[in-house]
Amino acid sequence: MQRLMMESLVKWKERKDRKPLILKGVRQVGKTWILKEFGKLAFQNYHYINFEKKPGLAKLFEPDLTPQRILNDLSFHLGCSIDAQKDLVIFDEIQEVPKALTSLKYFCEECPELAICGAGSLLGIHLNSGSFPVGKVTFLTLRPMIFEEFLMANHEEKSLAILRNFSKSKHISDLVHEYLWQQLKNYFLVGGLPEVVACYLSHKQDPFTAFSKVREKQDDLMKTYYADIAKHSGKTKAMHIDRVLNAIPLQMQQTQDESIGRFKFKGVVPGVSHYDRLAGAIDWLEHTGLAIKIHSTNTGLLPFKGHSKENLFKLLVFDVGLLGSMAQLSPKTILDDEYGSYKGYFAENFVAQELLSSRENALFSWKEAHNEVEFLLEFEEKVIPVEVKSGLVTHAKSLHKFAEKYHPDHRIILSGKPPLVEKNKTIHYLPLYLAGKLFEFLSG
Repeated sequence: MQRLMMESLVKWKERKDRKPLILKGVRQVGKTWILKEFGKLAFQNYHYINFEKKPGLAKLFEPDLTPQRILNDLSFHLGCSIDAQKDLVIFDEIQEVPKALTSLKYFCEECPELAICGAGSLLGIHLNSGSFPVGKVTFLTLRPMIFEEFLMANHEEKSLAILRNFSKSKHISDLVHEYLWQQLKNYFLVGGLPEVVACYLSHKQDPFTAFSKVREKQDDLMKTYYADIAKHSGKTKAMHIDRVLNAIPLQMQQTQDESIGRFKFKGVVPGVSHYDRLAGAIDWLEHTGLAIKIHSTNTGLLPFKGHSKENLFKLLVFDVGLLGSMAQLSPKTILDDEYGSYKGYFAENFVAQELLSSRENALFSWKEAHNEVEFLLEFEEKVIPVEVKSGLVTHAKSLHKFAEKYHPDHRIILSGKPPLVEKNKTIHYLPLYLAGKLFEFLSG
């Protein structure tokens, strides 16, 4: 399956000031596959080392961290020469060998001609220890496949053309809109984990079988994530992390309106009712990428971070497909649009994923008095409020209150309706499936 990340990897390779690359991302998001594919497409050869499968290779870094000595020993182990000018070296699950992380500093300083990548599923935790100095590596984050990549995997060329050219045409027919909306519902169920998408594609001619197997695969993957938590966080902390992760969809169900409420600490862990007791577990989930945090601000002024509080935020699941699995919603319920109280949360979770992938940054929402807007974007040093509606109703009282107070140049409402974009209007109505194209739309 094609991934848009490949473009970023090629740009990294061609940079004159190229540094070693760290590719972050949760387990099963496709890091190993894309790095190997990158090695095949862009290099003479690639050399792959997995430190989790072969922990004995940690000995490579024991004598010293001299790049040439490491490459010589690595060539001996692999049984082939490494051409520093033309080859790619991949250190997978690099978090298992801290000295391998540290060695990237010396590859940057003493062997800049070598293209070397490190990847790992728990790097958000391990990179906090200062294993190597800031400024010696380039970071990229691979996330679950976005809706555009889902269409790519389905070979939906016509749909892709509509999606990619929308900022120019600003028009989508009702017929095309209905088709894209159905594809979006399929994506809500399948999500963006490559293994799950592949499962869906293998059985898509029989939808009942396809979606049943998709849910089985998602349930199995959730077990691997829980196993990771137990293995890498310690017994007591693992219990807290498990409870926080499971509380995310449960708290969504308890919210009465469409917008996801701020995460509540009381009742998640028995006897714990304050943020400071759960901060470690929440940070673990955020740093590993298993949860998406949306910071809450009580003003529409920049900078958003300066007006937010550490203990006020929303928590979402990192993949909308897994949200359905964790919530134990049947495929039919999702496809029939009968989410019940979950309907709005699927839309908001989806938009958060699309925004993170389109422009990697922190996410913010606005809440002031009884008014709330799901997302605030910073575009060309201006604030753009984004309201999310899961269905056809586009009345947005909170967005109107925000506009009355802060007078934004643009307002965006994402919903189930076809797009309505009028010249010289500040409010734009866009379908949910264009959430990943908002910055392109604003630029156009």
